[in-house]
Amino acid sequence: MKFSEAWLREWVNPPVSTEELSDQLSMAGLEVDSVTPVAGEFSGVVVGKVVTREQHPNADKLSLCSVDAGQDEMLQIICGAPNVAAGMKVPVALIGARLPGDFKIKKAKLRGVESQGMICSASELGLADSSDGIMPLPEDATIGSNFREYLALDDQAIDVDLTPDRGDCLGLIGIAREVGVINRCPVNIPSMEPVAAVNDDRFSVKVEAPEACPRYTCRIIRNIDPKAETPLWMQERLRRGELRPISPVVDVTNYVMLELGQPMHGFDLRQLDSEICVRMAVANEKLTLLDGQEIELRSDTLVITDASKVVGMAGIMGGEHSGVADDTTDILLECAFFAPMAITGKSRSYGLHTDASHRYERGVDPQLQVKAIERATQLLLDIVGGEPGPVVETEDESRIEQRPEILLRSARVAKVLGVKIDDETIADILTRLEMRIEPVEEGWRVVAPSCRFDISIEEDLIEEIGRIYGYTNIPTKRTAAATVMQGEPEVAFNLHRAKQMLVDRDYQEVITYSFISKEMHDLTDPQHGTVELANPISADMAIMRTSLWPGLLQTAVYNQSRQQSRIRMFESGLRFINQGAEIKQDIMLSGLVSGPSLPEQWDSNDGSVDFFDIKADLETVLALGGNRDEFDFIAAEHPTLHPGQSAKITRGEKIVGWIGMLHPELEKSLGLSGKAYLFEIRLDQLLEGRLPGFKALSKYPSIRRDIAIVVDGQVEFNEIRALIRQTAPEILQDIRLFDVYTGEKVDSGLKSLALGLILQETSHTLTDQEVEDVVSRVLSALSDKFGAKLRD
Repeated sequence: MKFSEAWLREWVNPPVSTEELSDQLSMAGLEVDSVTPVAGEFSGVVVGKVVTREQHPNADKLSLCSVDAGQDEMLQIICGAPNVAAGMKVPVALIGARLPGDFKIKKAKLRGVESQGMICSASELGLADSSDGIMPLPEDATIGSNFREYLALDDQAIDVDLTPDRGDCLGLIGIAREVGVINRCPVNIPSMEPVAAVNDDRFSVKVEAPEACPRYTCRIIRNIDPKAETPLWMQERLRRGELRPISPVVDVTNYVMLELGQPMHGFDLRQLDSEICVRMAVANEKLTLLDGQEIELRSDTLVITDASKVVGMAGIMGGEHSGVADDTTDILLECAFFAPMAITGKSRSYGLHTDASHRYERGVDPQLQVKAIERATQLLLDIVGGEPGPVVETEDESRIEQRPEILLRSARVAKVLGVKIDDETIADILTRLEMRIEPVEEGWRVVAPSCRFDISIEEDLIEEIGRIYGYTNIPTKRTAAATVMQGEPEVAFNLHRAKQMLVDRDYQEVITYSFISKEMHDLTDPQHGTVELANPISADMAIMRTSLWPGLLQTAVYNQSRQQSRIRMFESGLRFINQGAEIKQDIMLSGLVSGPSLPEQWDSNDGSVDFFDIKADLETVLALGGNRDEFDFIAAEHPTLHPGQSAKITRGEKIVGWIGMLHPELEKSLGLSGKAYLFEIRLDQLLEGRLPGFKALSKYPSIRRDIAIVVDGQVEFNEIRALIRQTAPEILQDIRLFDVYTGEKVDSGLKSLALGLILQETSHTLTDQEVEDVVSRVLSALSDKFGAKLRD
């Protein structure tokens, strides 16, 4: 919500500076985003009148003007604007004036003719980003008067960033109410008396969706002046509120919206057929909006129609063919209350966002519509004239949510805020907030005003008291409570330590959105059910992620497009899987690597990362729990990973994660350059580790026996290692795989594995016979289960 400080001070004018006013609003929960001047820095500009305008003798596109600027004599000024004409009143920069950008006006000659000043456009004075010509001024502007003073440009535009629950402050009246309450000063609301009807013209209204539109008001105004122009003071207030002046009818409806927070709309009466109807759209109905965009409506969209066509999306935007045109003389003013839930999310679902939808989604005062239409009528009659008919109101009070009666206990206020505030102060704050209060034994029964949708429980009232009383007036106290220190289990997996381990291995931590697009989900994790958002920020954030890989992959693409070829990153966070009756949330640790395994340097010809690089990194993390041997990597297929380079990570019978190379088709569709390798593991399966224990070191030497066996190519080393450990006695200390060979002298479909068996006894030196017995038992077991043979 952006507004002019000078306009606000016409309503409420506390004795505080602009900076103090901004601090007050921010501390009251209405955060001030910025305070900016409403015009550029300039001086020496006055109101002037173009007395004569002639063609420049030496230039076709320049005009030679005689200008009365209230000086001792007429000024001769050359102007290149196409709209300059005799009789116009304009801003004139005199000799010596300084314009925005520290541009100084001097005497100059243009094509051999002297120019004694400059006729200014709005953009040259910092009042607009661009201009089509010089800025025309009203006839009542006093010649020679200071232009800054004439337009009251020594003003600030205050931009307040409101939270979604404070829709009541999306109008100047709400901001003024807050300032008045904070400073205990009166709020002088402009007179908004009802305008008497001068004819009995009515337009028939039918509301078929009263639950979405409990109140609809409208009024016919005939014979307005289509040539009238919006007064400059109103244009300026709109501009300072970041709204572009368009035409008197549109400007008045926008002005009332800025003033009261109530959106309105003006229809060209001649374009309407018979009656207005408020109903839900019929699927696939079409509407061309005011911005020229044609949309296909859904059945969940509230629309305004006449007897033959849709004329607008309720609470969002009107239709192109029923809007007020340059030659409109009869209008129908519309002002309605639309239930927030009927409008919420609709504009965004159509790719729209308007000032009206922004307000209706947050809640408009349901008792404001008649006042707003009377205020707009009053302004229109002053600007364009016309003959108003009576206000037609269609309402269903039973559909309008009434503000609840809330019991506020004074003892509860003290307990929640931590400070005792006397009852008189509390009652005064609530009264100034326009709440209806009734004293009772415990405190008060309170009913909030109709504009305060955010107040429904006792804590809401306590929050109001706290922010108006002033958070700085609430003393800071140290809390005291009995605590029991709980040590972290020694076997617990430490995520912080795991992150540090990955950082030590040259990874960088990233944090990505929990929301992803449906397309990205279908590419990376189609096997899991999704949680769709009812009101997504955008189509690219429509569902909750079922894996952390989409965020990592998008981050990798982003970095590669910025010439970062070596990528090593990880992320921890939740994934969300729809399992029908419940949403399963798992905390995951995921990583991605791509590009060279080492940074470029003179002493290394190292190539790109591979599967075993990222596997080694993950095994280092798994080893932190002291139970690395409980996790197995088993070849398996995953839709995101390359079929030949992917594995599931298991702990016992449970699948706890996946690792592998990104599928080539997915790599291509994402636009990745080079191979990428990923891992993902469930952290809840790592929490239970193994407690380290001391085992006495043997003083006797170890003995190593190397064997080379030939087995089927599909047999995994994990299976062989498990069988050996199961078969061999305790003297087998370690099993080392030091060679895998396929090729010459090994039959097709088989592979040769070279194993080192490390044996050691704690009570004596092993004999050759003991060692041979162990080796024989191992070879026999391998032969029986896997058909293994010693390699020749």
